[in-house]
Amino acid sequence: VQLQAFGGGLVQAGGSLRLSCAASGITFSGNYIGWYRQAPGKQRELVARISSGGSTNYADSVKGRSTISADNAKKTMSLQMDALKPEDTAVYYCDVRRTMTPTYNYWGQGTQVTVSS
Repeated sequence: VQLQAFGGGLVQAGGSLRLSCAASGITFSGNYIGWYRQAPGKQRELVARISSGGSTNYADSVKGRSTISADNAKKTMSLQMDALKPEDTAVYYCDVRRTMTPTYNYWGQGTQVTVSS
């Protein structure tokens, strides 16, 4: 299983970025597809996730500013982030996980997002 995340970069506060992740060796069916982030000195936290049925969850900190999407056929996922804030600065990881037995969890390699004030 490989998850390849890309699209991070340096952006000014108020700007936008679109993160993408390409998966291979795994299907999205029956899984949660998500984006997590980890800022220096902080724990990894959920940013957004989407179930195989299309239900979405967002962290309160990004709600209204971010949109997660997934293409099951192409096995790609995206996170559109708008109105970026300096506190959004972190390494962003794409994630595929199954919460029903047998459970599993796969992470991508991470892509850096830096928002300057």
